[in-house]
Amino acid sequence: MTTIAFIGLGNMGGPMAANLAKAGRQVAAFDLSEAARARAVEAGCQDADSVAAAVGQADVVVTMLPAGKHVRAVYLGEDGVIAHTKKGALLIDSSTIDVDSARAVGKAAGEAGFQMVDAPVSGGVAAAAAGTLTFMVGGEKDAFERARPVLQHMGKNIFHAGQAGNGQVAKICNNMLLGASMIATCEAFNLAERLGLDAQTFFDIASAASGQCWSMTSYCPAPGPVPAAPSNRDYQPGFTAAMMLKDMRLAQEAARNAGAATPLGGLAEEIYALMEAAGKDGLDFSGVMKLIKGTL
Repeated sequence: MTTIAFIGLGNMGGPMAANLAKAGRQVAAFDLSEAARARAVEAGCQDADSVAAAVGQADVVVTMLPAGKHVRAVYLGEDGVIAHTKKGALLIDSSTIDVDSARAVGKAAGEAGFQMVDAPVSGGVAAAAAGTLTFMVGGEKDAFERARPVLQHMGKNIFHAGQAGNGQVAKICNNMLLGASMIATCEAFNLAERLGLDAQTFFDIASAASGQCWSMTSYCPAPGPVPAAPSNRDYQPGFTAAMMLKDMRLAQEAARNAGAATPLGGLAEEIYALMEAAGKDGLDFSGVMKLIKGTL
């Protein structure tokens, strides 16, 4: 049986590790939080009290960490993944981080004799729990094919994006588009309301017209039209505005490094930063509707 080490058992990583265990995989789980490890054990994982203990016998290592600095530390540190994982293991990082960190860690892993892919996800906590995440995978084709059977236990859509780091490229570009389109959708619903057109009528029209987009039809920021949307539970997340702001900042950093013009992405970053400044970035990112309406 393939042994999997899973490091990082937060809101996303915890359910992902649980789905691997549910699929019958042997999962050694580690997180700095003892409570998170306890939940993983309840879900069928084995408790590991350090990175080294988790990865020692692993055939596959999966990580889900907050930022590039954490990924660098967990993989490259003296007590980290590369130092303690048996040669030939497959390394999968599903964190959303900067492209440079992803490529640097991937290069170090390759030089140490490991295959590695960066495989950030889309879908949020609900999809992590349901095992329906979308994975955007960067790395060599044969590494991608090795990773696919593991990722299939956690996701529904698995795409190979090309070279190392391209998974992160796909993720931050997708989320820059999502963040900006959500703001535009909020502005449209707010304007319609101010001009006397109710949300349901506008939704019925726009969702069948050229203004249709995912932010409207699947995650409508106006209460009412999409019952499952966070807007109908006072914008409880979902995918927080803080997480969206992180991704918008990653996109702007990448754009500066690449010399790419992203004026709408830059403005969207500033708008989500206003939610952070107001102490409301724990709301779902569609809660930017409150900022647009002046009710934040």
